[in-house]
Amino acid sequence: METETATRWLSDTEQCAWRTYLDVNRLLTYQMEKDLQPFGLTNNDYEILVNLSESPERRMRMSDLAAATLQSKSRLSHQITRMENAGLVRRENCESDRRGLYAVLTDQGMETMQKVAPHHVESVRKHFIDLLSPEALADLHESLKPVAEHLRGRRGRV
Repeated sequence: METETATRWLSDTEQCAWRTYLDVNRLLTYQMEKDLQPFGLTNNDYEILVNLSESPERRMRMSDLAAATLQSKSRLSHQITRMENAGLVRRENCESDRRGLYAVLTDQGMETMQKVAPHHVESVRKHFIDLLSPEALADLHESLKPVAEHLRGRRGRV
């Protein structure tokens, strides 16, 4: 026999917070994408460039990069192919595991990152950081931290 549980509908306050979060997420993602377009980059491209630029030897195993960017291995492979064609990254074989591949940031990719990063940071400031007080930013960080930790913990179970 199935036990029926009552749906815990969102209160007006909860609904308002949830929908505002969704609006901000969509609108901010759209704006960041728009601000990267003049450089021929997408948000996904930029995220890959950031991950590679911050990694030892500017390289990551493709499987680790897929996990870091929350992309399927197949989708990441297509993305890396496009970025390879643009000269931003290259693939290298993994010496310790013949089946493994690295994505490596090229010199051109690093130069692109160094050129785009100041514009990206300015966009983040203009459309997010500078609109909130330091106290509001601290509160937002503390408020969202448990959600991020919860979702990171679920990544392996999804």
